[in-house]
Amino acid sequence: MVSIRSWPACADELRAIQRQLALATPSPWRPPARYTVGGCFVCFARGAAGRGRAGEAGWAAATLACGSRILAGVSVQGPAGYPYEPGLLALREGPLLEAAVRALPRAPDVLLVNATGRDHPRRAGLALHLGAVLELPTVGVTHRPLLAGGRWPTDEPGARTPLVLGDERVGCWLRGRAHARPVAVHAGWRTTPELAGAVALAAVDRARTPEPLRRARELARRARAGSGLG
Repeated sequence: MVSIRSWPACADELRAIQRQLALATPSPWRPPARYTVGGCFVCFARGAAGRGRAGEAGWAAATLACGSRILAGVSVQGPAGYPYEPGLLALREGPLLEAAVRALPRAPDVLLVNATGRDHPRRAGLALHLGAVLELPTVGVTHRPLLAGGRWPTDEPGARTPLVLGDERVGCWLRGRAHARPVAVHAGWRTTPELAGAVALAAVDRARTPEPLRRARELARRARAGSGLG
């Protein structure tokens, strides 16, 4: 099993780690009858030039939930580690997200990440990479796929359809709420597309985004606004 203890320092190193992670075969997570779910999200200062530069201020937040109840929420601040570049988000966001999750009073059993997993040029997006670093099962949840494709599900709550990249099923579209746009759910570290979809659906409450991730997004944005830079 791959052991990743730190974040890479450059793009070439990250690409090599991603290729290593893509070939890893960690033991699959088997959820107990009752488990805790974490969510983590990062945002950056508004109004910066370009799509995102290294060193700009960032705020990451993490939450811990059991069922519909949020048990804890924390936020941390730090610099972006790298300019924004699709496929290399681990360099920009990874250390901040790790710091937020580690600041929780206890680790969740599974973690929802605003990033892709195997829907990635090297089949190892940030959701998968973060799980390997934290040694936690992870599920990615995004507004849209990165490279994968698939038709939208029917309008019933809980409806799912596959997201496919090449000949591999890497996730699913999930309709969390009727008449709301579906979210893209990604298999991450120690999770399959089927399990990822089930975990994300179980965490949906009032909105289309699973509640631990939605609350982490709110917390990160609130921290940014409180800094005067949001």
